[in-house]
Amino acid sequence: MAQRVHILNGPNLNLLGQREPETYGALTLADIEQRCARAAGRLGLSIAFSQHNHEGGLVEAIHAAIAEEAAGIIINAGAYTHTSVAIHDALRAFDGIIIEAHLSNVFAREDFRHHSYISPVADGVICGLGANGYELALEAIARRLQTTVEV
Repeated sequence: MAQRVHILNGPNLNLLGQREPETYGALTLADIEQRCARAAGRLGLSIAFSQHNHEGGLVEAIHAAIAEEAAGIIINAGAYTHTSVAIHDALRAFDGIIIEAHLSNVFAREDFRHHSYISPVADGVICGLGANGYELALEAIARRLQTTVEV
């Protein structure tokens, strides 16, 4: 059975393709989900893909990944990246691989976006590469899992 990766998306990402395309690109979240499903299949992974506009929804999705003993979490928590101790604490309880992902380069934006509560508990951070960042995160998890098995 393929190892599972939960791909979690935060507030306003349901508006991709409409909201600030000059910053976030023209793809919709459904487009990104399709790309991730194809990439996961090529990598021998399966995905659970979700979006939550509420902080508690993201925390519950992390808890679901914990309960399922998922291999990894890719999280684009949107604005909660910069504000949520609750998401940080939930991720600390996860034993798998965590990749923080952002479509835009948060360091080229407003100062308040330069701090992340997720980065200290993440194994890696990908930002500024648009939707490709999600696929790169899946590749990083697949490689890490392969390395872990080979050791």
